[in-house]
Amino acid sequence: MRLQAVVRIILMVVLCCGVGVISGFSTKNAVAGWYTTLTKPPLNPPSWIFGVVWPVLYVLMGIAAGIVWNKPLAGKILYTALGIFLCQLILNGLWTPLFFGLHRIGWALFEIIALWGSILVTLIVFYFQSKLAGILLLPYLLWVAFAIYLNAGFWLLNR
Repeated sequence: MRLQAVVRIILMVVLCCGVGVISGFSTKNAVAGWYTTLTKPPLNPPSWIFGVVWPVLYVLMGIAAGIVWNKPLAGKILYTALGIFLCQLILNGLWTPLFFGLHRIGWALFEIIALWGSILVTLIVFYFQSKLAGILLLPYLLWVAFAIYLNAGFWLLNR
């Protein structure tokens, strides 16, 4: 693998992890405070699980985006694929402040459904450029589907 290809993958991993770190700041006080007062849906995992799963997903996302960035694609196709990826990454970064920062569980539910749809589109677009890149996004898609269940449960139980 060329150095440029490795650098691109590392940059995408850093970008994705950076979004996670920045959005995670809004959970700092809420997890120990407001979140503990909520009625939790069945299958709600312990809080530490999220701190294990999300970094893995951010790394997989970054690797997938780096793989696509390294493909010899025509400019428009590459910019479209990475643009779609960046849109889903922005939606990813917005969910945590909506839910934990603003305590807007209903808005967060609407937003995470949009996020799931954007991940699906990203996965499909990536898959057509690189099967591996698409497959790397599958755990992310499945985890966000589970997160939709949790978000809906929180919304229904705490209205």
